[in-house]
Amino acid sequence: MNPKATLILAIALAGIVCSAFAEGQMESPVPVRTVPPTYPYEMRREGVSGLVNVNCMIDEKGDVQDPKVEKATNDKFIQPALDALKKWKFKPAKRDGTVVAIRVNIPIRFSVDN
Repeated sequence: MNPKATLILAIALAGIVCSAFAEGQMESPVPVRTVPPTYPYEMRREGVSGLVNVNCMIDEKGDVQDPKVEKATNDKFIQPALDALKKWKFKPAKRDGTVVAIRVNIPIRFSVDN
C-alpha cells in the first residue's frame, strides 16, 4: 500500500467510534488486519472521491459481522467498502477484561489522490 493510502486508512481507523459503552472498564476493538477497498475504475477516472460510513458488529473473535451502510457519498462506493471491511480482523473489545462483541462505526474513505 502506498504512503498516501496508508495515511487515509490510518485516518479512517482513527475514526472508529464505539456505539455504546456500558459501565466498567472498556477497551475498544483494535484493527490488526485491514484491506483497502477496490476503487471503482469509473469513479477514479472521473476524479470522484467519497466516503462510506458503515455500522457493524465486531464479534468476540474480532470478525466483522452485520455491516450496515449508514451513509455513502456515492452508491458506487458501497459494495467495494463492504467487501473490504468483511476481510478486516480486529483484536476484540473487552469489558472488565472479558472479550465482548460491540457495534462500531467505521468510515471507509476513497481518495483519488492515492
